[in-house]
Amino acid sequence: MEFCVEDSTDVHVLIEDHRLVFSCKSADGVELYNEIEFYAKVNSKDSQDKRSGRSITCFVRKWKEKVAWPRLTKEDIKPVWLSVDFDNWRDWEGDEEVELAQVEHYAELLKKVSTKKPPPAMDDLDDDSDSADATST
Repeated sequence: MEFCVEDSTDVHVLIEDHRLVFSCKSADGVELYNEIEFYAKVNSKDSQDKRSGRSITCFVRKWKEKVAWPRLTKEDIKPVWLSVDFDNWRDWEGDEEVELAQVEHYAELLKKVSTKKPPPAMDDLDDDSDSADATST
């Protein structure tokens, strides 16, 4: 999740197993506060937040990975300020197929590289030192 607040101060992020609490002050001194009750349990120990000059990003890991949630929040009503960032969208259902295809591709490349062929013949290369001697005699 990303909270877009430029030049924020007094940033506080609390990630618990069932909720996230966010508060800060904007550059104008306006106090902002959000509390999100998650749809299901998250791994609060493996979650973290990162602050930049333009936003505060919260990386929240679900407790049960590879289990789709119908929504982020516990309540069935979506807050008006909440939206999906499709630039960072990741479809977990298709990940296994993509990863398997990548592994097969790299295995094929390794097979090509590791196949030893006889070294190329070098008998057609001119030796510059011999040709220089031939012209001087």
